[in-house]
Amino acid sequence: MKMPPLLSGILIKRIKRFLAEIRLDDGEEIIAHCPNSGSMLGCDSPGSRVLVSVSERPGRRYRHTWEMVRVNGVWVGINTLVPNRLIHETLLQRRLAAFSDYTTVRREVPWGAHSRLDFLLSGGRRSCYIEVKNVTLAQAGVAYFPDAVTERGQKHLRDLQEIVRHGHRGVILFLVQRMDAERFMPARFIDPEYARLLSESRENGVEIVVCQALVTPEEITVVKLLEPTVSV
Repeated sequence: MKMPPLLSGILIKRIKRFLAEIRLDDGEEIIAHCPNSGSMLGCDSPGSRVLVSVSERPGRRYRHTWEMVRVNGVWVGINTLVPNRLIHETLLQRRLAAFSDYTTVRREVPWGAHSRLDFLLSGGRRSCYIEVKNVTLAQAGVAYFPDAVTERGQKHLRDLQEIVRHGHRGVILFLVQRMDAERFMPARFIDPEYARLLSESRENGVEIVVCQALVTPEEITVVKLLEPTVSV
């Protein structure tokens, strides 16, 4: 997925959840939109090198959007809108073997009365529902999700189990937007209920796919799969 031209700067501080104060390399201080509702644990340290995009769309309150942060010598993609765009592109290009036999990709599909999943694939032997999660937290070579307690994420796992019970494929796909991780685990130390549900989901037939993306200022690309460790 190609990135637009990005401006470089230094993070002064994150303000609440959805704003960040940044000093650009030309000295200008800006308030940028922060498209990430998580805690961004390990990714919001003042003084970090960051990259922002610029929008000229009329009516926007904040022209700049925080896209990436430099952590542990690698770029980390923090924009939670990117994973769905990137995975959609990857699915259309049939670059993930587990889904290459499907002919139709739909986005934002309803399930039941109150749920919505990111993708529905059809044209294969069984319909396949996919929910995508963005992963930015990594410690000692392990990528973790979530970085904050997520009741919404817990609900998605319950939905995927129900989908499997109805005879469909249910997939939780974690996109690790950093290259300094070698494996994936649920963040039991942050959200033990999510970790429990993820293990339960796998036991009940939900598939776990972990994709790792190479994040650069020019492009974000899925490059390999990581092995998930989800048992209690």
